[in-house]
Amino acid sequence: MSLLARLGRPNAENRQVMIFASYGSTEQVSEERSLQKLKLKIHRRIVESMTPEEQHALATAKHENTDQVDAIISRYFERVLANDPFAVPLGERAHIVAEIRDEMLGLGPIEPLLKDDSITEIMINGPQHIFVERLGKLQLTDVRFHDDAHLMHIIERILTPIGRRIDESSPLVDARLEDGSRVNVIIPPLALLGPCVTIRKFSKKPFSVENLIAFGTLDEKMAIFLRACVKARINILVSGGTGSGKTTSLNVLSSFIPNDERIVTIEDAAELRLQQDHVVTLESRPANLEGKGAITIRDLVRNALRMRPDRIIVGEVRGGEALDMLQAMNTGHDGSLTTAHANSPRDALSRLETMVLMSGLDLPVRAIREQVSSAIDLVVQQSRIRDGSRKITYITEVQHMEGNTITTQDIFRYQQTGLDEDGKAVGHFDCTGLQPTFLEKFRQNGIELPEGFFESQHFAQEVRF
Repeated sequence: MSLLARLGRPNAENRQVMIFASYGSTEQVSEERSLQKLKLKIHRRIVESMTPEEQHALATAKHENTDQVDAIISRYFERVLANDPFAVPLGERAHIVAEIRDEMLGLGPIEPLLKDDSITEIMINGPQHIFVERLGKLQLTDVRFHDDAHLMHIIERILTPIGRRIDESSPLVDARLEDGSRVNVIIPPLALLGPCVTIRKFSKKPFSVENLIAFGTLDEKMAIFLRACVKARINILVSGGTGSGKTTSLNVLSSFIPNDERIVTIEDAAELRLQQDHVVTLESRPANLEGKGAITIRDLVRNALRMRPDRIIVGEVRGGEALDMLQAMNTGHDGSLTTAHANSPRDALSRLETMVLMSGLDLPVRAIREQVSSAIDLVVQQSRIRDGSRKITYITEVQHMEGNTITTQDIFRYQQTGLDEDGKAVGHFDCTGLQPTFLEKFRQNGIELPEGFFESQHFAQEVRF
């Protein structure tokens, strides 16, 4: 068992033990610092002495073809060692060359973490403490930055290509990497222990519904039902907490949209990867240095209505744009999809009410609830289970108003029965036996579910639409 596993969840006391374990003995720390000085010396020599040909080679280098860059770095490595002999093991030389290459072409110390497909999230809590999420579990890594200045240099490298800025007057920012990974940065004075960076990695290959079934996020019967709902133009809200997999599920649901429809996607940071031919991708924009020029999600939702969309997909509603989204769903844009942060389907509807009030319009609560109940047909509730897995815990129909209350009914739900000896969640997906009231939409769109679909607990028949 690893030291991290034995120590359990880090607290203020045992974190020091883990940091010491990652650094090793005093001799190891001294050797590491000497190697660090050597790397900095090689890096400076390259920057100061590069020929025009070498500059061109570095400027045009790609991550997948770095042999020429490695050769340039190796030449300068030998020149530095010739003037300043330092005993570097042969195996360590290749490692140092790779680290210098990552500094020059990539994002420095975290470049190997970005390339590791088993890592889904990278959390940088200051220059010395970098955690990752791997297979749903948080782990402390031995990756470190030299100091705050080194970390800020990498942050600037992330933000500069997309025209974002960060400084004391604007100390937090959302951005994305070239591959689409989502980045949040917050720096002092708001972050007291140094710059903090959170990277939600973007999978190279979008997950399919078959992947989600294999992961245990849902079962085949739920997948068939959700595919039918998307094709029947049911308005769907995907609800869940942070890191519960809402965007992944939204991506999968979007894949069910027919290829001949015009889709407009609206996001703060573009993450959705739709494979259809007719997709328009819109992204919000923050204010410039003068505090002007911001384009909000709400602005984009309003503009999307003038773009003749068949479907509108909003990556996440979190403010007044909820009212515009509901009005779009209520005025002929059936089959729209969005996500929101909430812990249950009922909470999701309450959150929508709150967000509509943020629009600035003084609407009665009953009028808002009528808008919600008539616009949203289905809530797909996603949760992150204690073992790190993601599950669709409820598929809930939003029905109608009874008095001042929105009525709902669960169509499917996940029942957890316990944990196995490895700490993995044990449970099963249940069909409640209740039929949604919007089945008429299925028939209008030529979609037929097998007879008894909502009755059988065990369903293995393959259905194609």
